[in-house]
Amino acid sequence: MSYYQGLQAETVTFRGHNGDQGEAYYARPTRAGKFPGVVVIHHLPGWDEWIMEVVRKFAHHGYAAISHHLYFREGNGSPDDIGARVRAAGGVADAQVMGDTAGAMAWLRAQPNATGKIGVIGFCSGGRHTYLAACTLPGIDAAVDCWGGNVVVDNPKDLNDKRPVAPIDLTEKLSCPLLGVFGNDDANPTADQVNRTEAVLKKFGKNYEFHRYDGAGHAFFNWARDAYRPEQAADGWRKVFDFYRRYLVAPAASVAAE
Repeated sequence: MSYYQGLQAETVTFRGHNGDQGEAYYARPTRAGKFPGVVVIHHLPGWDEWIMEVVRKFAHHGYAAISHHLYFREGNGSPDDIGARVRAAGGVADAQVMGDTAGAMAWLRAQPNATGKIGVIGFCSGGRHTYLAACTLPGIDAAVDCWGGNVVVDNPKDLNDKRPVAPIDLTEKLSCPLLGVFGNDDANPTADQVNRTEAVLKKFGKNYEFHRYDGAGHAFFNWARDAYRPEQAADGWRKVFDFYRRYLVAPAASVAAE
């Protein structure tokens, strides 16, 4: 198999929360075979160019990946404009995000090229959503939280009808291996909040691993941001792909690829 795989990427329609139909960006290798799936939960700024690149990156590495547009109900416009409208309205309800994420997972599993294994990864608010999904949605085989803020909620006033529960309080229900990737200079989550999250995971004996990076803050994977840190990002991506190889790729497929 060639190291550089051909891939196909396109916009598809998926059925999300309450049966609503929305857009998602999907990419897969073009070679024959079956592939594990990855659901990419986009960050708070929105369903933007960098997120599309992440989806294609997973396809390049042999996964069928999808990123569902969490803001599709807000109408048309640039990612920046739609994201601003969503933030001004107080964000998207957790229940709606979980319904949409379950729909994206079902869409991947329904494809003829699916192995049935599904990973979820999210960035920023999507990291928080990933933690929440890993504790509440069935059928996730491995989850990756990239600098998810507000997993730990220090001020009860930050909980509301849209976000009624702090994800950390659901940790006992975590149902799959979890990888966390964090920058030590981040303000949300802070290093202390990451420490406290790790303490709760240890308390409940969960299968997890955390990687923390000095000299990096929020969004340090994102080449479109001043926060981008190429050295730390490269190592972080290696950790992500190693984690998914262990939990999503079948042993026979791992041997064949080596």
